[in-house]
Amino acid sequence: MMRDIKSMDLEELTQALSELGEPKFRAGQVFTWLHRGAKSFEEMTNLSKQLRARLAAEFTLCPPEVVRKQVSRTDGTIKYLWRLCDGNCVESVVMRYHHGNTVCISSEVGCAMGCAFCASTRGGLVRRLTAGEMVDQVLFSQLDSGLPISNIVLMGIGEPLDNFENVRKFLLLINHPQGMHIGMRHISLSTCGLVPRIRQLAEEDLQLTLSVSLHAPTDAVRSTIMPVNKAYPVSELMAACRDYCQKTGRRISFEYAMIRGVNDSLEQAQALAALLQGMLAHVNLIPLNDVAESPLKPSTRQQVAAFQQALTEKGITATVRRTLGSDIDASCGQLRRKYESKEA
Repeated sequence: MMRDIKSMDLEELTQALSELGEPKFRAGQVFTWLHRGAKSFEEMTNLSKQLRARLAAEFTLCPPEVVRKQVSRTDGTIKYLWRLCDGNCVESVVMRYHHGNTVCISSEVGCAMGCAFCASTRGGLVRRLTAGEMVDQVLFSQLDSGLPISNIVLMGIGEPLDNFENVRKFLLLINHPQGMHIGMRHISLSTCGLVPRIRQLAEEDLQLTLSVSLHAPTDAVRSTIMPVNKAYPVSELMAACRDYCQKTGRRISFEYAMIRGVNDSLEQAQALAALLQGMLAHVNLIPLNDVAESPLKPSTRQQVAAFQQALTEKGITATVRRTLGSDIDASCGQLRRKYESKEA
C-alpha cells in the first residue's frame, strides 16, 4: 500500500528514505520540496531521476484542485473550494487583517456534531482529513492567492478535536522550521466542546489559542442548538476550560453566535457573564450567518450591541467579530453544499 508522504514528519520521512537506502539529508530535501508546494516528485530537481521514480512508486502525492474560487468585492476575502484526491470537497477562506493574512481551514469532510446553525454539518460526517490535506489548504491558499499567510484558524468544516491525532500532526508539521514555520501562538483551534479532547489538548501544551463554541450559557438553551451539550453539559465543559487555562496559562476565546430570540436576551448575557467570572476568557460575539436551510436568524445590530454592553458592564471582555466575505458564501459549508447540489 502506498503511503501518504505529505502527512509524514521529518523523522518519519528520514526513516522511510533510509529504508530505501537513501542518506539522511535526502529527507530534508524532500520535506522542503513538499512544504514549498511541489505537486509531483518530478519537480524535485535536486533528486536523481531514479529516486524520483522510486518515490512515485512508493508514496502518494496528490495536491488539491481548485474547484471554485470566489473573491469578495467588498473586503478581498477569498473563498476556495478544493477537490481532494478522492473527489470530496472542502473549503478554506483567506481573510485580510491589519495584523496579517489569516486562512481558515477545514479539518473534516462534513461534520458529525449537528449544530443547528451551521451549514457544515448538513449531510453529516463523510471522513476526516489527513494532516497533509490540512497542510495543503494553508500552503496552496498562500501560493494561489499570492498572500503570505501568517495566521491559521481551524474553524472551517468539521470538528478539529474529533480528528485529534491528524490535527495534532498537522500542527507539528505547519510549525516545523523547514516547513511553513507558522508559530503556535498564531494558530487558533475551535471546538464545540469535546471535553475529553480539551483535556487531552491541555496535556500537549501547544500554546495555541483555544476557541470554544459556547453559543449559550445554560443547558436548556445550548442543548436545543448543539447536540454535543447532551454528552458534555455546560458545567463539565466549563470545568475542562478552567483546567485548560490553569494548565496552559492561555486565555480561551468563547465563540457566541447571536441568534435572534434564542440566545440573545439580556438575561442570557447576565448568565454568560456569571459563567465566566474570574476566568481567563474573552467572548467573541458572532453575527449569525443566515443559512437558507436553517430557521435560525441573526440578531439585530442593536441587540448585539446591547448584549456586548451587558457583558462589558460585568467585567467580561467581549468583541463583535468583523463580518467578512458575506457576498461570497464565506460561511463554513455554504459553498460546498451549493456545489454538491449542482453536481447531484
